[in-house]
Amino acid sequence: FLQVLNEKKLQEVDSLWKEFETPEKANKIVKLKHFEKFQDTTEALAASTALVEGKLSKNLKKILKKIVAKDAHEQLAVADAKLGGVIKEKLNLSCIHSPMVTELMRGIRSQIEGLITGLPSREMAAMCLGLAHSLSRYKLKFSPDKVDTMIIQAISLLDDLDKELNNYIMRCREWYGWHFPELGKIITDNLTYCKCVRKVGDRSNFASSDVSDILPEEIEEDVKAAAEISMGTEVSEEDINNIIHLCDQVIEISEYRTQLYDYLKNRMMAIAPNLTVMVGELVGARLIAHAGSLLNLAKHPASTVQLLGAEKALFRALKTKRDTPKFGLIYHASLVGQSNTKNKGKISRMLAAKTALTIRYDALGENTSAEMGAENRLKVETRLRLLEERGIRRISGTGKALAKTDKYQNKSEIKVFDPSGDSTLPVVSKKRKIQEVDEPDTEVAVKAKKFKAEMKEGIAVEDGEPVKKKKKKKDKAKQAQEEEVLSEELPISPVTEVR
Repeated sequence: FLQVLNEKKLQEVDSLWKEFETPEKANKIVKLKHFEKFQDTTEALAASTALVEGKLSKNLKKILKKIVAKDAHEQLAVADAKLGGVIKEKLNLSCIHSPMVTELMRGIRSQIEGLITGLPSREMAAMCLGLAHSLSRYKLKFSPDKVDTMIIQAISLLDDLDKELNNYIMRCREWYGWHFPELGKIITDNLTYCKCVRKVGDRSNFASSDVSDILPEEIEEDVKAAAEISMGTEVSEEDINNIIHLCDQVIEISEYRTQLYDYLKNRMMAIAPNLTVMVGELVGARLIAHAGSLLNLAKHPASTVQLLGAEKALFRALKTKRDTPKFGLIYHASLVGQSNTKNKGKISRMLAAKTALTIRYDALGENTSAEMGAENRLKVETRLRLLEERGIRRISGTGKALAKTDKYQNKSEIKVFDPSGDSTLPVVSKKRKIQEVDEPDTEVAVKAKKFKAEMKEGIAVEDGEPVKKKKKKKDKAKQAQEEEVLSEELPISPVTEVR
């Protein structure tokens, strides 16, 4: 607590900073009246937190009661108006808050080392830094127990172990395959293969060895039968010993990998339980490792979470103006794997949005339960089921009501054109039309037959002498003239044109 010595100079707010340029000037304006030391950092953090939230701590209340007993008539300058209201309400002490008080507080903070004697500047800086870190952790609700560095190291080591195991197992199969090549086709599991080789050694020992604790009965019989007629080459005992030593390494690494996976699963459930429920411990750990920390991952939007791990593909697509990728590391989540190819993009987008919420809840929230992650996972599974069934449902609201969409039917009527309206002839019944058309046809046919008969007789005999046939061109011309004459003589009925 500091007491103001010269209140007149406080009236000039704009030039008040000049009075705190040096410690000597500052001592002429204010002087130290009461100083209370904190016992430890925890007590300092509790007092600072109460001041930030506008509450009255126990230590501050005791000190203010002593001041009220001595100087009840003086006003108390407070930097926080909310805290001043609480003090006035509980202790009935008049408080003041104004721009002048804010400027005064700024000046006091700048010359605090000169106003409070007996505190070295180095210790003061260390205390301020420690209190600032503690207060920042409290504000962010960040627990120091949530160390995500262990997760990053564990998932990186797990990936390295998988690569080394693959190399070792391939080398073991290839090496022992020269001696017993048929065993690799019979036993497909890598760990079982190494255990079997370590126990038996030379293929000639398979007939007398009991591997029932490693292999089922049917496969054991097949292995013993194949060992008797194997086409592999003979190897020395030293070679077998080296192969067995390699098998020991593979088995030890496999056991350590299982132990490391269990450790990673437990750490993920402790640090990010909701994220683990949403995408699984492996995908969640890879997302944290890719972002650098859980807090950095919480700062990313859902679109970035969706594409984490596919940065090269994204920038290549933007550069070549092609379609951007739809998923990155989140592709390996079980929910994306369950969906078909058509719906993978939709599910990954929705899963990324829900995952971003769970990450922020895990990083900044106080609660350590996985209820939120389970609820969001259920929503994504419901959405996936709807997409797979191809049901059109309303997603907003309850999501249970079916959308009322009727099948489209074209109700337009097609009118057929009636050609009878185009005819200008009088309307006649069908029977009468048929009779009138048939009669002139028969008359024309009879006359045509008579004319043809006369033409044949005239060509055959002319004045009792046979007539020579003229050229084809003349015959055709004459025939055309006769047909024209015939058509002029024949009557044409007006009813023959019928539409």
